[in-house]
Amino acid sequence: MTDYLFAYGTLQPGLVPVPMYEVARKLTPIGKGYVRGVLYSVGRYPGAIPDAHSPHQISGTVVELPEDRDILRLLDAYEGIDPDSPKTSEYVRERQTVELADGRSVECWFYRCNLPVSPSQIIASGVWPQEVGAATPSPPIRSHKPMADG
Repeated sequence: MTDYLFAYGTLQPGLVPVPMYEVARKLTPIGKGYVRGVLYSVGRYPGAIPDAHSPHQISGTVVELPEDRDILRLLDAYEGIDPDSPKTSEYVRERQTVELADGRSVECWFYRCNLPVSPSQIIASGVWPQEVGAATPSPPIRSHKPMADG
């Protein structure tokens, strides 16, 4: 079964930091999409809290994960997830429905921000790094691999 991740921050194509390059190059970009919720600036990277009833959108990129199941362990470590202490982890990995730009929706892994946030940290556009200037914009997605149903 094909598995996907919704990247809304530094795991998006063109925004990956050098230490994560080898991991990120195994992720295949599928397309742009969004999740309802709020995007926050939590330092040099964003944090997102999904909310199906929110009028706001969190923009990002859906990427296909490789068959290598070790990839989730590596991504979790990068996102500050401590499997022995989920309550004190920076993020929590969960499933979210992502709406793609072409109208389809897909279930994806999503890193929910588990840090304290305040309204002053909201990124109103829902797009990172647009308002925080942390990196250059992502290049166009070259791979539009069709997604498997299911």
